[in-house]
Amino acid sequence: MKQGRKITGGKYHARRKKRLHERAGQERHIILGETKRKQLRVRGGHMKVILLKSNTANVLVDGKVKKAEIKNVEETPQNKFFARQNRLVKSALIETSLGKARITNRPSQEGQVNAVLIKELAK
Repeated sequence: MKQGRKITGGKYHARRKKRLHERAGQERHIILGETKRKQLRVRGGHMKVILLKSNTANVLVDGKVKKAEIKNVEETPQNKFFARQNRLVKSALIETSLGKARITNRPSQEGQVNAVLIKELAK
């Protein structure tokens, strides 16, 4: 049977609407472009800085962090179409000015892109 239906086919009706804290937030897609941030008010009145667009990443190279320019999104394990659209998501492989790197954080939640260098460019 379909979800949310009785065995007779009748509908189950919700006893109440969702509370504000139960509602899903707006889905954010971080794309490659000139860096753009936004501040959101979150629970408790706190402010969260989120990323909308970015063209730089903090790349970990031999235990030291270097700032690198993002050139392209190579592939994304979650969805192959994200790479085509140049979306920056966790565990996506990106091409940077230092070499190939993997994103290790969630840019939509943290306001920056952190990555680990996988393969250096030949010099």
